[in-house]
Amino acid sequence: MDIFSVLTMVGGLALFLYGMQVMGDGLAKVSGGKLERILENLTSNPIKAVLLGAGVTAVIQSSSATTVMVVGFVNSGIMKLNQAVGIIMGANIGTTVTSWILSLSGLQGDNVFVKLCKPSSFSPLLAVIGVIFLLFIKDEKKKDIGAIMVGFAVLMFGMETMSDAVKPLANVPEFTGILTAFSNPVLGMIAGAVLTAIIQSSSASVGILQALCVTGAVSYGVAIPIIMGQNIGTCVTALLSSIGATKNAKRAAMVHLYFNIIGTVVFMVLFYTVNAVVGFSFLGTATNAAGIAVIHSLFNVFATMLLLPFGKGLEKLACLTIRDDVQPAEVEEERKELQLLDSRFLEKPAFAMEQSVHVANKMAEESKRTLFTAMDLLWNYTEDGAKKVGELENLVDQYEDELGTYLVKLSRQNLSVHDSHTLSIVLHCIGDFERISDHAINIMEAAQEMHDKKLIFSPKAEEELKVFSRAVQDIVEKAYAVFRDQDEKLAQKVEPLEAVVDELNQEVKKRHIRRLREGKCTIELGFILSDITTSLERVADHCSNIAVCVTQVREDTYDTHGYLNSVKNEDSEIFRGLVLEEEESICCHKNRRDI
Repeated sequence: MDIFSVLTMVGGLALFLYGMQVMGDGLAKVSGGKLERILENLTSNPIKAVLLGAGVTAVIQSSSATTVMVVGFVNSGIMKLNQAVGIIMGANIGTTVTSWILSLSGLQGDNVFVKLCKPSSFSPLLAVIGVIFLLFIKDEKKKDIGAIMVGFAVLMFGMETMSDAVKPLANVPEFTGILTAFSNPVLGMIAGAVLTAIIQSSSASVGILQALCVTGAVSYGVAIPIIMGQNIGTCVTALLSSIGATKNAKRAAMVHLYFNIIGTVVFMVLFYTVNAVVGFSFLGTATNAAGIAVIHSLFNVFATMLLLPFGKGLEKLACLTIRDDVQPAEVEEERKELQLLDSRFLEKPAFAMEQSVHVANKMAEESKRTLFTAMDLLWNYTEDGAKKVGELENLVDQYEDELGTYLVKLSRQNLSVHDSHTLSIVLHCIGDFERISDHAINIMEAAQEMHDKKLIFSPKAEEELKVFSRAVQDIVEKAYAVFRDQDEKLAQKVEPLEAVVDELNQEVKKRHIRRLREGKCTIELGFILSDITTSLERVADHCSNIAVCVTQVREDTYDTHGYLNSVKNEDSEIFRGLVLEEEESICCHKNRRDI
């Protein structure tokens, strides 16, 4: 075997690993976070958990990815540890699908149907279709499907390249001697574990073993220990992902490790004990790709059937390994939502985006609660209410800080067009939510000053301020609904209402100046009123920003000032009509209240 053969083998391996990565990423994007959401909504039924874990892993082609997601779910509090056990077991079964797909390359026969089933026959066609989808189709879903096709074609081409490159090794005594050494159960398991730990994928390491089968030097006696070791080596990914996570997340990773170790030890002890008594003749027989797939599947099904009844035992073992503190620190209820922003989810951008939107909606609710609580203090001031506003504003600040940081990290991932637009909207809007909560603090301080100095607005001023506040509450409700529902139609009603708020602000200030001249109001109260109305008017401005952002980002034309000028100038008659509608609505509300 010369240097060119070695380069060919290494190149084939690189294409194999790259194809697997591309195909897995494409499958994850096509699912759009739905598979992860299914896992999240899992019931506690262990059998369903196993089936679900197997199904999800079969689709995304990676038990490591599934296990890491489970660790993330447990870390963020979405999933309990006992729910994770069944998923982890099922993931080990699901990962065997890859080996069965790769085994198709070993099909032999002159039958047309058999030839069509061989990847070498249909993968070129898939590659052509995939490239057409990627280059000429604009639909993002079809592009992702094209990526899956290309990834599969590259995967199979890499597999065949590796197989062709290693065929000459069959005549190299040194190579066969090394493989023979791996028939020792301990050495074989170590070799399989180390290889899998390095490449972070049991599917890939099994695929490499299947490629080596073409040499005819890989016997069942060599393959079995290596496959057992590969199942242990795949635990490294989950263990690494649990570093810095909560205790339950670390326990989920330990469950994965204990499951594979116990299953491997029991299988190996039983198998070699029976072999010592009976003497399996097939151990010296050369295996093939299908034989590897059979061994891989049988072991994982055996381990799952053996340990599924002892799921609680695995959970207790993990808890004994990772012990609780004497006094475990409890997570504040308000901060539980922030735990959904787990860095492990970044590997699945579609799901991470869903989690981010959920947290952003929670932030919006807290921001609105901060504002409305502060506005209530203008009429019914309490120290507890003022304290609550401060606490809520601090919480909103935390949301903005952590969510903003998470979204920046997420923006570096391979996002679909839809998710990219959603990310832009959320990233823009969380700043507005935070600023609205800042204005709530200003309103609270104004109410506090009035309470401390025992100042009271005149009945007329209070009535005008309530009408103004009602208009601001309306625009806040509409803007936040626009963000929550991504409702572009409702967004068109926000700007006219913002114009009404501006007019009300000017009118309230005019009337205050008139009362000031007539001696019906004091300068001190005037300053406080000005602070309040200015804060409310700026809240309306931020609501306008939110509505414009949702409308413009979806159209890939985000330009706030340009959009507002267009709305107010080009469609002035329509815009003015909408303004009048909002004014009438507010007047009607005031009249109903007066009656």
